[in-house]
Amino acid sequence: MLTELRDILFLDIETVGVVENYHQLSERFKTQWARKASFFKREEGQTDEELFHQRAGIYAEFGKIIVIAIAKFSHNEKNEMVLKTKAFSGHDENRLLSDFKTLVEKADPNKTKLCAHNGKEFDFPYLCRRMLVNEISLPPVLNISGLEKWKVPHLDTMELWKFGDYKHYTSLDLLLALFGIPSSKGTMDGSMVSQVYYKEKNLPKITEYCVADVVAIAQLYLKMKNLPIISEENIIHST
Repeated sequence: MLTELRDILFLDIETVGVVENYHQLSERFKTQWARKASFFKREEGQTDEELFHQRAGIYAEFGKIIVIAIAKFSHNEKNEMVLKTKAFSGHDENRLLSDFKTLVEKADPNKTKLCAHNGKEFDFPYLCRRMLVNEISLPPVLNISGLEKWKVPHLDTMELWKFGDYKHYTSLDLLLALFGIPSSKGTMDGSMVSQVYYKEKNLPKITEYCVADVVAIAQLYLKMKNLPIISEENIIHST
């Protein structure tokens, strides 16, 4: 296995609005959301409340993390490359983030690189912001505040696909289709997370979806390195 693969920790997060209902926000935060929402494009007659239900989870100031899925390449007893996954999920964001921090602090921050799809714009800063809100000190691998962009060690499969084209957004699902990798989108997609969490009360379904996403990101990274993807029997899920 390439040394570079061994040192990558792939991750994906799922987020929802910090409260189920807009009316559960304090008046102070309703005012702040109104200011935020004033910059959004909205359909005719669309209210701040409707926008909150649709978009609050995207913003760390108004959302929370409910699942973190990670994946790492390793070897099995046959010396075959395998992909091991683990998921942190729960309603208690502080505990979830603390458990994730405990794991990543075991990694060597001088070697470990995090990798996500659109991670530099979403997953990595969202994790950092929510840790600070929860009064959790950042682990060294995430403590990159103030670093020049070219010194940030993290990897981003969307950025790798840009090849310097800063205006080019490409979804994970499109790249999976392009490279012939099985889609991570089964019975749900990202737009359904809030509904499944707050209305269906089905956190295991979201966790399964998040794990599928992180597997897809790792497989995509292999394709971008002209390497074969991992077979299904060599993907090991731990609880």
